[in-house]
Amino acid sequence: MRIALANLRYPESPEESIRLACDAIGEASRAGAKLICFPECYVPGYRGLGYEPPPPDAEFLERAWTEIAAAAARAKIAVILGTERVGDGLPRPSALVIDADGTRLGFQDKVQLDPSEDAVYSAGSERQLFPCGEMTFGIVICHEGWRYPETVRWAARRGAQIVFHPHFHPGEEGSYAPSSFADPANSFHEKAMFCRAAENTIWFASVNYASRGSGTTSAVVKPDGTLLVHQPYGEHGVLVAEIDVAAATRLLASRCRTYS
Repeated sequence: MRIALANLRYPESPEESIRLACDAIGEASRAGAKLICFPECYVPGYRGLGYEPPPPDAEFLERAWTEIAAAAARAKIAVILGTERVGDGLPRPSALVIDADGTRLGFQDKVQLDPSEDAVYSAGSERQLFPCGEMTFGIVICHEGWRYPETVRWAARRGAQIVFHPHFHPGEEGSYAPSSFADPANSFHEKAMFCRAAENTIWFASVNYASRGSGTTSAVVKPDGTLLVHQPYGEHGVLVAEIDVAAATRLLASRCRTYS
């Protein structure tokens, strides 16, 4: 199965986030991908780390989701859309899953927030799996995938052959800017991608914004914990990868015992 990761620059406005998302959906479909995943909160844009999109707007989000679902149906491709949900109080980071016919399959909310997000976002409470043809997948969003391995194992133990990891990791002044993937001098983040795949014997696909100087980029990691492919750092575009779903045996996840 071919999958795609939308390694896109931060949108200049919520309206542009819709346009860039629809463009990426078409590009991924033309490349033969059956599913495309977007970064964390791509529509309307992540709140924080130096970025301040307009206040949460439920009417805008509904229109955006409808337009993007229509683009998915035209392109005949499933979509994992990083977005947010508006409810009482703070917005909630989420991923909307859209089937290749444009049907909304549901949301995976971010359950484990980073401490810096406590005043910006609210957390979800439930996890679920989603289908895409013969493939079953889970979703973990940014911080919860980096620092909470049990979020990925939850999906693997319940049948996921791949876990998608939408995140936002912009470049920061003075931080180390890698030129090679999982550089030993870099932070732990890209090494964690290897661990999440190998410790569960599943595929792991992480997708970031295109950000100059970022310590991470979008990548697909094999079930043995080795790199399949990654996007050049800071390069705006769609990364396409062909994966063998059957290679995800989930062996190590299924053998894991839990301890109180």
